[in-house]
Amino acid sequence: MVTELAKPQNNYQSAFQSMRKAKPSVAWVELVRESAMDRFEVLGYPTVKDEEWKYTNLASAAKENFLPLAVRADLTVEDANRFSYPETAASHVVLVNGEFRPELSQTNDLGDVVVLDLFNATTDARYSKIVRDDLARSATYHDQGLTALNTAFLQSGLFVLIPKNVALKTPLQITYITDTGASSQMTLPRVLVVAEENSSAKLIESFVARGEQSYFTNSVVEVVLKDGARLQHVRLQREGRNAIHVGTTSAELGKGSSYNSTAINLGAKLARHDVSVVMDHEGSECWVDGLYVVGPDQHSDTHSLIDHKVPYCNSHQLYKGILDGNGRAVFNGKVFVREGAQKTDALQTNKNLLLSPQARVDTKPQLEIYADDVKCAHGAVGQLDQDELFYLQARGINPDLGKSLLTYGFAEEVIGKIEIESIRKELDEAVMNQLHARLEVQG
Repeated sequence: MVTELAKPQNNYQSAFQSMRKAKPSVAWVELVRESAMDRFEVLGYPTVKDEEWKYTNLASAAKENFLPLAVRADLTVEDANRFSYPETAASHVVLVNGEFRPELSQTNDLGDVVVLDLFNATTDARYSKIVRDDLARSATYHDQGLTALNTAFLQSGLFVLIPKNVALKTPLQITYITDTGASSQMTLPRVLVVAEENSSAKLIESFVARGEQSYFTNSVVEVVLKDGARLQHVRLQREGRNAIHVGTTSAELGKGSSYNSTAINLGAKLARHDVSVVMDHEGSECWVDGLYVVGPDQHSDTHSLIDHKVPYCNSHQLYKGILDGNGRAVFNGKVFVREGAQKTDALQTNKNLLLSPQARVDTKPQLEIYADDVKCAHGAVGQLDQDELFYLQARGINPDLGKSLLTYGFAEEVIGKIEIESIRKELDEAVMNQLHARLEVQG
């Protein structure tokens, strides 16, 4: 429970009223936005007095008064294409400062998959019922101040619908570009992905920036998998080094559905990712994996919640962290197995590698079990294995290179699960570049 509140400043209410005048909508959307703004005024920014934010302090962000400005950046298709991958050259959807930009997107390979501005989809007769049924359901804003703020400022965003029995062969990439033309800017991307019965797809999210100004990304992504749907979801956070990034990913799984998620956190000076999976239909399964690489003066916080509501569901979590310098990380993973959710198979693992005596990680795996057949491996803080280092040195590999190789291998357990080759290669290079930079500093 929040026991102390960081109250929003009046500027948020003023910006909200201006947005409503500029982007009016149908009655139910107006009610959702107004209700969400009311909740934000009560909740404000989370503080360290909130148990869920005990180790991550947003006080400086609250004081800086990041505003959700509607800044339309002047980008070209070539600018946007710089952030796509070879596998997604014709399936690349672009949001700039939270706004869907179809003229910068490439959608020729998406076939029957529907990609629309989320705000426009709320009034589109073909899709408004789907949006109304699923929007703000799993990503509730009633007790989450920043989710409430994101919901209140719904004015663009993205709606993705994968129709029944459609198997999308090409990965769909969503790139969120923040153009930091205005300092103290907040972007509020909102995405709703609905995969209908027996559909399948691969989804890539990529958070990037142009410019070095300070900014705040406050994103919310809701994923709804209907019965038998399958989704592979890769989330890449590579924000600017002066950024604050708070992201929420909420997934609901239908009967016999499969959700495979890998979240990579590399950027931002302060990053927080909340991921939740609700398993309320039998036979569903999920893999929720992640890697956070935290360098000097960086802070990374991951909170996960897997909610087993019914029997015969499987969940697997593997989160790994690599910390250097005075980097700080937090991992809080909760598995909730409700009464009656028999034959649940739940496994949770968190491993962290500290490359510096100044690095720190707070890890808190949690289990609330009211049924049988649950397995869990608890988090561990560790250093490099000295026996493995000795083995490498005995074969002529110098200690620094040996440390780099072992660290690379540590990360590869997560990176190697990503099926898209160009992303694996990019992440391998990113990890090695960070290790090389460390060696140069030490040298």
